[in-house]
Amino acid sequence: MTALDWIAADWGTSRLRLWAVGTGGEVLAQAQSPAGMGALAPAEFEPALLSLAGGWLPDSGAIPVVACGMVGARQGWIDAGYRAVPCPPLAPPLARAPTSDPRLSVWIVPGLSQLKPSADVMRGEETQIAGVLAARPGWDGVVCLPGTHSKWAEVSAGEVVSFRSFMTGELFALLSAQSVLRHGIAAQDADPGADFDAAVAETLSRPQALAARLFSLRAEALLEGLDPATARERLSGWLIGAELAAARPWWLGRDVVIVGDALAGAYARALAAQGVQAARMRSDSVTLAGLAMARALLRKDGT
Repeated sequence: MTALDWIAADWGTSRLRLWAVGTGGEVLAQAQSPAGMGALAPAEFEPALLSLAGGWLPDSGAIPVVACGMVGARQGWIDAGYRAVPCPPLAPPLARAPTSDPRLSVWIVPGLSQLKPSADVMRGEETQIAGVLAARPGWDGVVCLPGTHSKWAEVSAGEVVSFRSFMTGELFALLSAQSVLRHGIAAQDADPGADFDAAVAETLSRPQALAARLFSLRAEALLEGLDPATARERLSGWLIGAELAAARPWWLGRDVVIVGDALAGAYARALAAQGVQAARMRSDSVTLAGLAMARALLRKDGT
């Protein structure tokens, strides 16, 4: 692949995704594996990268690899640190990861942090926010990033002003797979419908009743044979509704962009019911755009 210019890496807890990028910015190849941060010791990151990208590398010369995500966590390849908000989502310096293969030059994007109004951190989402701003220069608003730990980030004048994380996705996974509710929850997601809508509305109006509502799923399954698919919709709706209730200052009357794929649709539907017509952007596109911005920072430093 003589046209290879650099490699973009989205390296999360559970998977690694790579893009080979050409000199004109075109994607030449893609690859992914389950070699996420959670499965690797520090010495295993370089072999995991080479197992996917080794065939892309030239015989000589170092190819820059720009990575974001949990690869830069304290338990990752190297601790890339955090930059305190308010600040641009991306800024130099990037953290250099140690490598033994001379064909690699690996750089990791730092995360973002805040202490007030509440302590919070993000890794990977800062790169997606940068990708949103690349597509919307000069835009002010709120970026919603659903996931295991959902983020709501306020963006103004090219900076992340503040943000808030919610463990909604992790709570859903724990409750549906490890709690007493697991006996009556369908294993697969379906498109949200009327049961989801009603559940969102319930916790938006009375979020304090969430814990009681959760057990009602178990009771209704035992007493009335509640359909597992309906139970899954309600659980999702209640948890997302509770998140929206707490995040109301972030979306009420604001211009909102949701980053994501299938899960983003559920958030968009829930917000639409509250009169918020959020725009949607795909995770892959904004991640790659953000990594390209990080690559541009390295070019300014002559890397």
